Amino acid sequence: MSADVRQVADGIHLVHGSNTNWVILTEGDAVTLIDTGYPGDRQQVLDSLAAVGSSPEAVAAVLITHAHIDHLGSAEHLRATYGTPVYLHEAEVPHARREFLQQVTVGTILGNAWRPGVLPWMLHALRSGGTKQNPVTAPEAFPVAAGPLDLPGRPVPVHTPGHTDGHTVFHLPDAGMVISGDALVSGHPTSRLQGPQLLPDMFHHERARAVASLEVIEKLDADVLLPGHGPLYQGSVRAAAQRARERAV
Repeated sequence: MSADVRQVADGIHLVHGSNTNWVILTEGDAVTLIDTGYPGDRQQVLDSLAAVGSSPEAVAAVLITHAHIDHLGSAEHLRATYGTPVYLHEAEVPHARREFLQQVTVGTILGNAWRPGVLPWMLHALRSGGTKQNPVTAPEAFPVAAGPLDLPGRPVPVHTPGHTDGHTVFHLPDAGMVISGDALVSGHPTSRLQGPQLLPDMFHHERARAVASLEVIEKLDADVLLPGHGPLYQGSVRAAAQRARERAV
Protein backbone atom coordinates (compact mmCIF):
# COMPACT_ATOMS: atom_id res chain seq x y z
CA MET A 1 0.00 0.00 0.00
CA SER A 2 1.45 3.35 -1.02
CA ALA A 3 1.02 6.53 0.98
CA ASP A 4 -1.25 9.28 -0.33
CA VAL A 5 0.94 12.38 -0.66
CA ARG A 6 -0.93 15.65 -1.05
CA GLN A 7 0.71 19.02 -1.59
CA VAL A 8 -1.29 21.60 0.36
CA ALA A 9 1.02 24.58 -0.27
CA ASP A 10 4.51 25.27 -1.58
CA GLY A 11 6.86 23.15 0.49
CA ILE A 12 4.08 21.57 2.59
CA HIS A 13 2.81 18.03 2.05
CA LEU A 14 0.25 16.08 4.08
CA VAL A 15 0.75 12.32 3.81
CA HIS A 16 -1.99 9.83 4.62
CA GLY A 17 -0.40 6.57 5.73
CA SER A 18 -2.26 3.39 6.57
CA ASN A 19 -4.22 4.95 9.46
CA THR A 20 -2.05 7.89 10.51
CA ASN A 21 -0.89 11.07 8.81
CA TRP A 22 2.51 12.73 8.74
CA VAL A 23 3.73 16.00 7.25
CA ILE A 24 6.75 16.84 5.10
CA LEU A 25 8.06 20.41 5.03
CA THR A 26 10.60 21.15 2.32
CA GLU A 27 12.97 24.06 1.88
CA GLY A 28 15.48 23.75 -0.93
CA ASP A 29 17.10 20.33 -0.56
CA ALA A 30 16.30 20.03 3.17
CA VAL A 31 13.26 18.49 4.83
CA THR A 32 11.49 18.50 8.19
CA LEU A 33 9.47 15.35 8.82
CA ILE A 34 6.67 15.65 11.37
CA ASP A 35 5.60 12.23 12.73
CA THR A 36 6.46 8.89 11.14
CA GLY A 37 3.39 6.62 11.26
CA TYR A 38 3.32 3.06 12.56
CA PRO A 39 6.41 0.83 12.42
CA GLY A 40 4.71 -0.95 9.52
CA ASP A 41 4.47 2.34 7.60
CA ARG A 42 8.25 2.65 7.16
CA GLN A 43 8.29 1.98 3.44
CA GLN A 44 5.45 4.45 2.99
CA VAL A 45 7.46 7.07 4.88
CA LEU A 46 10.47 6.48 2.62
CA ASP A 47 8.29 6.46 -0.49
CA SER A 48 6.61 9.72 0.54
CA LEU A 49 9.99 11.42 0.87
CA ALA A 50 10.87 10.21 -2.62
CA ALA A 51 7.50 11.44 -3.91
CA VAL A 52 8.36 15.02 -2.90
CA GLY A 53 11.79 14.74 -4.50
CA SER A 54 13.68 14.10 -1.28
CA SER A 55 15.32 11.26 0.64
CA PRO A 56 15.90 10.20 4.25
CA GLU A 57 19.43 11.60 4.06
CA ALA A 58 17.92 15.06 3.45
CA VAL A 59 15.77 15.06 6.59
CA ALA A 60 17.18 17.78 8.84
CA ALA A 61 15.08 16.65 11.80
CA VAL A 62 12.15 14.51 12.80
CA LEU A 63 9.59 16.31 14.95
CA ILE A 64 7.16 14.16 16.92
CA THR A 65 3.78 15.47 18.08
CA HIS A 66 3.66 12.74 20.73
CA ALA A 67 5.26 9.38 21.39
CA HIS A 68 2.42 7.00 20.58
CA ILE A 69 3.58 4.15 18.38
CA ASP A 70 1.46 5.21 15.40
CA HIS A 71 3.40 8.50 15.26
CA LEU A 72 6.80 7.35 16.51
CA GLY A 73 7.10 4.26 14.28
CA SER A 74 10.21 5.05 12.19
CA ALA A 75 11.79 7.80 14.28
CA GLU A 76 14.49 5.57 15.78
CA HIS A 77 15.22 4.00 12.40
CA LEU A 78 15.91 7.44 10.92
CA ARG A 79 17.97 8.50 13.95
CA ALA A 80 20.07 5.31 14.04
CA THR A 81 20.50 4.91 10.28
CA TYR A 82 20.95 8.50 9.12
CA GLY A 83 21.83 10.37 12.32
CA THR A 84 18.63 12.40 12.11
CA PRO A 85 17.84 14.26 15.35
CA VAL A 86 14.44 13.48 16.85
CA TYR A 87 12.82 16.38 18.73
CA LEU A 88 9.84 16.41 21.09
CA HIS A 89 8.52 18.54 23.94
CA GLU A 90 10.67 18.06 27.03
CA ALA A 91 7.79 16.32 28.83
CA GLU A 92 7.54 13.83 25.97
CA VAL A 93 11.26 12.95 25.79
CA PRO A 94 11.11 10.24 28.53
CA HIS A 95 7.94 8.91 26.92
CA ALA A 96 9.83 8.48 23.63
CA ARG A 97 12.55 6.63 25.53
CA ARG A 98 9.78 4.40 26.95
CA GLU A 99 10.56 5.22 30.56
CA PHE A 100 6.78 5.16 30.86
CA LEU A 101 3.90 4.60 28.44
CA GLN A 102 0.84 6.83 28.13
CA GLN A 103 -0.96 4.79 25.52
CA VAL A 104 -4.23 2.90 25.41
CA THR A 105 -3.77 -0.65 26.70
CA VAL A 106 -4.76 -3.83 24.92
CA GLY A 107 -7.16 -4.55 27.79
CA THR A 108 -8.93 -1.22 27.32
CA ILE A 109 -9.17 -1.80 23.58
CA LEU A 110 -10.64 -5.26 24.11
CA GLY A 111 -13.10 -3.77 26.57
CA ASN A 112 -14.25 -1.41 23.83
CA ALA A 113 -14.17 -3.96 21.01
CA TRP A 114 -17.96 -3.94 20.82
CA ARG A 115 -17.93 -0.32 19.65
CA PRO A 116 -18.24 0.28 15.88
CA GLY A 117 -14.89 0.36 14.12
CA VAL A 118 -12.77 -0.67 17.12
CA LEU A 119 -12.15 -4.29 16.15
CA PRO A 120 -11.06 -3.55 12.54
CA TRP A 121 -8.87 -0.71 13.81
CA MET A 122 -7.32 -3.00 16.44
CA LEU A 123 -6.51 -5.68 13.86
CA HIS A 124 -4.91 -3.06 11.61
CA ALA A 125 -2.87 -1.70 14.52
CA LEU A 126 -1.61 -5.19 15.36
CA ARG A 127 -0.59 -5.83 11.75
CA SER A 128 1.18 -2.45 11.62
CA GLY A 129 3.29 -3.03 14.73
CA GLY A 130 1.02 -1.24 17.18
CA THR A 131 2.15 -3.37 20.14
CA LYS A 132 5.84 -2.68 19.54
CA GLN A 133 7.62 -0.17 21.77
CA ASN A 134 10.22 1.21 19.31
CA PRO A 135 11.89 3.53 21.84
CA VAL A 136 14.00 6.40 20.55
CA THR A 137 17.43 5.90 22.08
CA ALA A 138 18.44 9.55 22.16
CA PRO A 139 15.40 11.83 21.73
CA GLU A 140 15.97 15.53 22.32
CA ALA A 141 13.85 18.39 23.60
CA PHE A 142 13.12 21.17 21.12
CA PRO A 143 16.30 23.28 20.84
CA VAL A 144 14.52 26.59 21.54
CA ALA A 145 12.18 27.43 24.40
CA ALA A 146 9.74 29.42 22.28
CA GLY A 147 9.19 30.61 18.73
CA PRO A 148 9.99 28.96 15.40
CA LEU A 149 12.50 26.17 15.07
CA ASP A 150 15.46 26.77 12.74
CA LEU A 151 14.32 23.99 10.42
CA PRO A 152 12.68 23.79 7.00
CA GLY A 153 9.18 25.27 7.25
CA ARG A 154 10.02 27.17 10.45
CA PRO A 155 7.42 25.27 12.52
CA VAL A 156 6.46 26.73 15.90
CA PRO A 157 5.91 24.11 18.64
CA VAL A 158 2.85 24.73 20.82
CA HIS A 159 2.39 22.56 23.91
CA THR A 160 -1.08 20.96 24.00
CA PRO A 161 -1.05 18.38 26.82
CA GLY A 162 -3.80 15.91 27.58
CA HIS A 163 -3.58 13.27 24.89
CA THR A 164 -0.12 12.77 26.40
CA ASP A 165 1.80 14.99 28.83
CA GLY A 166 4.05 16.43 26.14
CA HIS A 167 1.74 16.48 23.15
CA THR A 168 2.66 19.34 20.81
CA VAL A 169 1.04 20.86 17.76
CA PHE A 170 3.06 22.81 15.20
CA HIS A 171 1.93 26.19 13.93
CA LEU A 172 3.02 27.39 10.50
CA PRO A 173 2.06 31.07 10.87
CA ASP A 174 3.28 32.20 7.45
CA ALA A 175 1.21 29.49 5.76
CA GLY A 176 -1.78 29.83 8.09
CA MET A 177 -1.71 26.16 9.04
CA VAL A 178 -1.69 24.00 12.15
CA ILE A 179 -0.24 20.47 12.25
CA SER A 180 -2.35 19.10 15.08
CA GLY A 181 -1.28 15.52 15.72
CA ASP A 182 -3.92 13.94 17.97
CA ALA A 183 -4.90 17.11 19.84
CA LEU A 184 -7.52 17.83 17.16
CA VAL A 185 -8.44 15.40 14.39
CA SER A 186 -10.94 15.32 11.54
CA GLY A 187 -11.80 11.62 11.68
CA HIS A 188 -10.74 8.22 12.98
CA PRO A 189 -11.73 4.61 12.20
CA THR A 190 -13.16 4.21 15.73
CA SER A 191 -15.30 7.36 15.55
CA ARG A 192 -18.68 7.83 13.88
CA LEU A 193 -18.13 11.58 13.78
CA GLN A 194 -16.85 13.44 10.76
CA GLY A 195 -15.06 16.76 10.92
CA PRO A 196 -13.27 18.42 13.84
CA GLN A 197 -13.25 16.31 16.99
CA LEU A 198 -11.24 14.84 19.81
CA LEU A 199 -10.29 11.20 19.54
CA PRO A 200 -12.50 8.80 21.54
CA ASP A 201 -11.94 9.00 25.29
CA MET A 202 -9.97 5.76 25.62
CA PHE A 203 -7.05 7.24 23.68
CA HIS A 204 -6.39 10.21 25.99
CA HIS A 205 -4.06 10.09 28.98
CA GLU A 206 -5.98 12.98 30.60
CA ARG A 207 -9.16 13.82 28.74
CA ALA A 208 -9.89 17.01 30.71
CA ARG A 209 -6.48 18.45 29.75
CA ALA A 210 -7.04 17.40 26.13
CA VAL A 211 -10.30 19.36 26.11
CA ALA A 212 -8.57 22.36 27.73
CA SER A 213 -5.82 22.28 25.09
CA LEU A 214 -8.42 22.95 22.41
CA GLU A 215 -8.55 26.50 23.80
CA VAL A 216 -4.82 26.79 23.07
CA ILE A 217 -5.42 25.73 19.47
CA GLU A 218 -8.28 28.23 19.17
CA LYS A 219 -5.78 31.05 19.67
CA LEU A 220 -3.63 30.03 16.67
CA ASP A 221 -4.21 32.09 13.54
CA ALA A 222 -4.78 29.52 10.80
CA ASP A 223 -7.32 28.43 8.22
CA VAL A 224 -5.99 24.96 7.36
CA LEU A 225 -5.67 21.99 9.72
CA LEU A 226 -3.30 19.09 9.01
CA PRO A 227 -4.45 16.47 11.54
CA GLY A 228 -2.81 13.27 12.70
CA HIS A 229 -5.92 11.34 11.69
CA GLY A 230 -8.57 12.13 9.11
CA PRO A 231 -8.61 14.30 6.00
CA LEU A 232 -7.23 17.78 5.50
CA TYR A 233 -9.54 20.37 7.04
CA GLN A 234 -9.89 23.73 5.29
CA GLY A 235 -11.57 26.45 7.30
CA SER A 236 -11.04 28.42 10.47
CA VAL A 237 -8.92 26.40 12.89
CA ARG A 238 -10.42 28.48 15.70
CA ALA A 239 -13.89 27.33 14.67
CA ALA A 240 -12.67 23.75 14.27
CA ALA A 241 -11.30 23.69 17.81
CA GLN A 242 -14.51 25.25 19.15
CA ARG A 243 -16.57 22.61 17.34
CA ALA A 244 -14.46 19.82 18.81
CA ARG A 245 -14.85 21.33 22.28
CA GLU A 246 -18.64 21.48 21.87
CA ARG A 247 -18.70 17.84 20.82
CA ALA A 248 -16.56 16.84 23.79
CA VAL A 249 -18.98 18.22 26.41
